[in-house]
Amino acid sequence: MTPSDASAGASAGRWSSLDRPPLNVAALQRALVTGDGLWTSLEVVARTGSTNTDLATRAAELPEGAVLVAEEQSAGRGRLDRSWVAPARSGLFFSVLFKPGDAVPQEQWGWLTLLAGVATATGLSRAAGVDTALKWPNDLLVGVEGEERKTGGILAERVADGVVVGIGLNVSLTEDELPVPTAGSLALAKASVTDRDPLLRAVLRSLEEWYGNWRAAGGDPAASGLQETYAAGCATLGRHVRAELPGGRTLTGTAEAVDTDGRLVIRTAEGRHEAVGAGDVVHLRSVH
Repeated sequence: MTPSDASAGASAGRWSSLDRPPLNVAALQRALVTGDGLWTSLEVVARTGSTNTDLATRAAELPEGAVLVAEEQSAGRGRLDRSWVAPARSGLFFSVLFKPGDAVPQEQWGWLTLLAGVATATGLSRAAGVDTALKWPNDLLVGVEGEERKTGGILAERVADGVVVGIGLNVSLTEDELPVPTAGSLALAKASVTDRDPLLRAVLRSLEEWYGNWRAAGGDPAASGLQETYAAGCATLGRHVRAELPGGRTLTGTAEAVDTDGRLVIRTAEGRHEAVGAGDVVHLRSVH
């Protein structure tokens, strides 16, 4: 028995709900770690603080394509060090290791956050028939009774020779379990599938496909189709937004485009265009 199997077994002994079984580690490894694809290892642990922290700590000794999944996170993080907490086995909480090397200029590595958003939305659409929109730069939105709700988030962190990308998805959370009223889950969005095994396989396969195309294009977001696809699925574009920028400055205007550096281009009321590379964006209202 591998450590991953042991971890999953320990988790299985304390199910809180028969509707939330542990992931089938052996089946996931057979399906994804094939020897001729991107994924080189897949480990599932019953509980950890943060999969991003754990994988980043070991990144130097691991090859590209390492995947770490947690059935439960006690210190999951979003952007701006916000916490990400959910009941055990109620979602997908995992991190992956990318090492683009010389194939992609380092100034293009920032696109990995947006790439992960596109890949996750694509995978969920295929596997669960749920329409997932992207909120710049790293949130995944679903519709719940006509409202946009955040059901997932992405956090990318640079390590010595690569990037660790963490993805968190609320899968089976009920309304009573949501951390905040504006949150959502795939179940609440009426997804056709909430079994986490096929969902994880679909997202990882989509990540492999998008990353392979982007890497083959030398990280060019236009040539790989990433920039166009992100813009098509981005719920932020065309909206009236407020960007809360580092240093306490705010910028209000219409989100018009995502440029070749992955920055959000905002047109102010004065007609000035400003590209935002980092910050927290709030959707204020639709612009018609």
